Amino acid sequence: MRIGILSDTHDQVARTARAVTILVGQGVEALIHCGDYTCPEVILECGGMPSYYVFGNNDFDQADLRRAMAAVGGVCLEWGGVAAFGTRRVAVTHGDSEPEMRRLAGLGPYYLLFGHSHRKADERRGATRWVNPGALYRASEWTVAVLDLNTDGVTFHSVDARRG
Repeated sequence: MRIGILSDTHDQVARTARAVTILVGQGVEALIHCGDYTCPEVILECGGMPSYYVFGNNDFDQADLRRAMAAVGGVCLEWGGVAAFGTRRVAVTHGDSEPEMRRLAGLGPYYLLFGHSHRKADERRGATRWVNPGALYRASEWTVAVLDLNTDGVTFHSVDARRG
């Protein structure tokens, strides 16, 4: 199974739509957004397949965001949570809370997905692989990631700099 990972989209609706198109082209079967949508329209661009969401430090109107998550049939993991994909447990948080990062890492997931820094990262810490897909806003390069659960591979994909 391939999972598309996004984070820190910050109101960039058209850019998010392009990113989702790239991820779908890579054969993803689910999307995980690591927070900082800042508007519900970003979430609406992530519909059409199973999707999972956490809140980020810039997601102030959680009621509107929850409605958008429900509208696309998405799962709200609040400020951090774990989703199971077969035998793989995937923890997700935004990354701005060190206590939340420690809590989730302490649960022993195979992957811990996060954003916040606007910098892509892929590293193993003990038994857990920590992956940050990068950002679609205020980053030197706009990126998303694909996690292939079958091969344990992570690939990063650039989202072009066209206006929007």
